[in-house]
Amino acid sequence: MKNSKVQQMREEILTGNIERTLLSLAWPLIVSNIIQVVYNITDTFWLGKLGREALSAPGTSWPVIGTLMALGMGFAMAGFAFVGQYIGAEQYDKANRAAGALYSLMMIFASITAVIGYLIAPYALHFMRVTETVYPYALSYLRIIFAGIPFAFTFMAFQFLLRAAGDTKTPVKISFLTVGMNIVLDPIMIFGLLGFPKLGVGGAALATILSNTTGSVIGAYLLFKGKVGIHLTADDLRPDLEFYGRIFKVGLPSAIGQSANSFGFVVLTGIIFGFGDVTYAAYTITTRLVNFLTSISRGISQAMGTMIAQNVGAENYRRAKKIAERTMMVNFAIATLAVLMIAIFRVPLFKIFLNDPAVIEESKIVLLYFLSSVPFFNGIFVVVTNVFQSSGHTKKSMFLGMLRLWGLRIPLSYVFGYVGALTFTLGNQINIHIPLAELFNFSSAGVFFGMGMSNFVAATVAFLWFLRGSWMRRIID
Repeated sequence: MKNSKVQQMREEILTGNIERTLLSLAWPLIVSNIIQVVYNITDTFWLGKLGREALSAPGTSWPVIGTLMALGMGFAMAGFAFVGQYIGAEQYDKANRAAGALYSLMMIFASITAVIGYLIAPYALHFMRVTETVYPYALSYLRIIFAGIPFAFTFMAFQFLLRAAGDTKTPVKISFLTVGMNIVLDPIMIFGLLGFPKLGVGGAALATILSNTTGSVIGAYLLFKGKVGIHLTADDLRPDLEFYGRIFKVGLPSAIGQSANSFGFVVLTGIIFGFGDVTYAAYTITTRLVNFLTSISRGISQAMGTMIAQNVGAENYRRAKKIAERTMMVNFAIATLAVLMIAIFRVPLFKIFLNDPAVIEESKIVLLYFLSSVPFFNGIFVVVTNVFQSSGHTKKSMFLGMLRLWGLRIPLSYVFGYVGALTFTLGNQINIHIPLAELFNFSSAGVFFGMGMSNFVAATVAFLWFLRGSWMRRIID
């Protein structure tokens, strides 16, 4: 792997100006995130033409897909930490071995995931309390996506490996192609244009699979031809049980945490669906808009991960902490601006996707009780979690993720949305009675209030843990 571009980037990451290096790494990731969100918005736009039920199908399906994909992403994150830290320590041979082990492990794991996901799809949707009107659309979308999961996994591994080496530009070039394909294929396959059959929601899923397959094939070609900083050979793909064990040790907490969190969103979807299709449609469109407007902050967080991994590998801990602190300040400001933009232009933005008065009215509740907490989530929680993962301390990121969702978001959303009152007794004389029904009238406002509170509390815990500095220790030999 000892490549002049990789070495040059390593020097900049370890000794260069923090803001300039962060921006250099981040702008391709920002562009990649934006074009991905543009695709998601395009997907939402076209499916909205089929009605509220079709529009809700991808949003309903992704918690299930994410539950299984998160397992693979956890191991990919472990591979990213190993490769990045080995490069930071100038141990290039070990970095290449780690890259090959990750790639082969992802291929094996993806095949298993595809089969399991296809089989459990109907049971997962019933568990989520998906309404009868949305269920057939969601099942069709879900099963088609799972059929293409192996290509999604290997493309994800390719992106993680290049990011670890400091190459953020090559993946964005491929993303331009794949997302462009997806945008073009969406209306063709959804509505049956140019002689293709009309596939509806299934057409949107098929367009996603074809795009991921293209990206996966191009990524594999570049890796095995040595066209990028990492050069894999067939020998690198041979099962390496010793290194698999190391990846599992670091990746398993992250995989469990991310998978448990994704499953938590399955539960949360059921809680939101308890208030009907209108509430879930408003939530789906809102999250699409947030993802678009916070693409910049997410790209910066991802770039920070590369810098953290290599600086921890080189044992430059003070610099790593400074990088994380600068990232928090920038991302908090960006996320705050994004929320303000949505608040100001909420009605015309929603009408672009679905001109449904009930959904637009419901979006006020989502904005007031949930969206106001997004700067704390994107600006602090996401950054700290990324610091823990990139430094290889995945148990910490697992705990934070499960605290936010299982310890806070799910119980708070359910209690404030569905429970009439809470009563506490302090000592023998003081009784505290909180009439939740009077505050939220058993409405979706309680659910979104609980979601917002989970972001505030989790961000506070994450920041305090970050300041302790227990993550400042590398995981490589």
